[in-house]
Amino acid sequence: MKHPRKLVFICTGSDCKKSGCKQLTKVLKEELCSAPFKGQFKFVKTKCLDMCKSAPVTIIGDHFFKKATVEKMKEYIKKP
Repeated sequence: MKHPRKLVFICTGSDCKKSGCKQLTKVLKEELCSAPFKGQFKFVKTKCLDMCKSAPVTIIGDHFFKKATVEKMKEYIKKP
């Protein structure tokens, strides 16, 4: 069964918190919960993904983002 929305996993481990995952989550939710992306993404906060040296870590669909930034994630989302 195909999921109707892309899942966005955001690590909330201690190193990711130090690297700004809370701010990243806030900005991403603002961006992805407004037009034209409304309803296309589901956010899931996870515990440590064990990639602490690459913090903050996020996953969209099947793509890992190490040292994630909003700009990197926007570029990936806007790709066809």
